Amino acid sequence: MEITMTTDEHKSRTARSYKLILLFAMVSMTMMFAGLTSAFVVSKSRADWLKDFQLPTAFYFSTVAIIGCSITFHLAKKAIQKDKQSATTAFLLSTLALGILFVILQFVGFGQIVANGYYFTGSESSITTTFLYIVTVVHLIHLAGGLISLLIIIYNHFKQKYNSTQTLGIELGAMYWHFLDFLWVYLFLFLYFFK
Repeated sequence: MEITMTTDEHKSRTARSYKLILLFAMVSMTMMFAGLTSAFVVSKSRADWLKDFQLPTAFYFSTVAIIGCSITFHLAKKAIQKDKQSATTAFLLSTLALGILFVILQFVGFGQIVANGYYFTGSESSITTTFLYIVTVVHLIHLAGGLISLLIIIYNHFKQKYNSTQTLGIELGAMYWHFLDFLWVYLFLFLYFFK
């Protein structure tokens, strides 16, 4: 007896597979950042650890920007589920703008750190600023992947590939951006409170 799958069953299985793969990737990234923050904790006992180091103000604003990304991506997903194409476009483009703003603010923050006399590498660097740099740059690399996927989603959206019955790409993108948002908020709070 031959069992055949309907189109809806195939779509459902494909969606589950992609979501599972993304979930495994996010768990792997979480483990990597757990390792980095553990190394940060261990290094705090070093004599050259900066006790009075303050996070740059640009990092506060970048935190607001990335939270905004999660909100606009969520709204884009809700809009496409209701076949509101123009609202989806506006929310996806807003997410892109906020994501780019986040990256710019991160680099402004690096500039503020250097302007305060702290360096990330070389003889004038400290373990504190080096760890801060490594953690934020690794997050930025993951965010670059998010921006690339967002550009692909926007391209596909303009090609009319998404509607209320086909939302998988936007759902996966939203999952990843929510993860990036959560990850940065965790890192920001960790760096803020763990001095």
